[in-house]
Amino acid sequence: MISVSAVDKFFGPLHVLKDINLSVPRGQVLVVLGPSGSGKSTLCRAINRLEPINSGSIEVDGQPLPSEGKELARLRSDVGMVFQQFNLFAHKTIVENVMLGPIKVRRLPKEEARTLAMSLLERVGIANQSEKYPAQLSGGQQQRVAIARALAMKPKVMLFDEPTSALDPEMVQEVLDVMTDLAKEGMTMLVVTHEMGFARKAAHRVVFMADGEVVEDSTPEEFFTKPKSDRAKDFLGKILTH
Repeated sequence: MISVSAVDKFFGPLHVLKDINLSVPRGQVLVVLGPSGSGKSTLCRAINRLEPINSGSIEVDGQPLPSEGKELARLRSDVGMVFQQFNLFAHKTIVENVMLGPIKVRRLPKEEARTLAMSLLERVGIANQSEKYPAQLSGGQQQRVAIARALAMKPKVMLFDEPTSALDPEMVQEVLDVMTDLAKEGMTMLVVTHEMGFARKAAHRVVFMADGEVVEDSTPEEFFTKPKSDRAKDFLGKILTH
């Protein structure tokens, strides 16, 4: 479903992605872990072409990433993305935020888009907030709206870039619960996160990145109980003792 081959990315002299190779088959949940600055978010953004790459190739559902124009817009509608920040339109209600993509990009009639939006808000547990504005919702609720908005495009793949890192601790679980349900339903997902519990419970595979490289690619069980590299052991030692 997602195929990344020999990808390199530079920010000026900084080599942030170094010969990255990985694939995410349809229906698989891949969690990307690693210390800050390891290239995880850049990789996530590159798959949606929010970051152009310097060399290598990325394919989604067998199609190479288009560089611009209508083809790129089409790809973006097939690849749902949820960021750290919710990026909701402040002047639109919750249901309007979710309806926008299907109307503008998928050309759905308004009533159909509203029905779809309400069913997705129901699915993420906030249909009762549909007529409120983003500022009236908690961070956890806003992030669930952002997930519903991405799902409204009926994407083939969902990318999550640290979706809980901007949330207060008590709100993290409600977002992870929605993501775990999606994983159970067979959504293809690539998730950059620091949430080890989610990685253990929902991931089929864990990729560990450090210094712009994929250091390990294994099952959650292997990664958490028998990490192969010193970098991973060190990372887990710091994370799991807190």
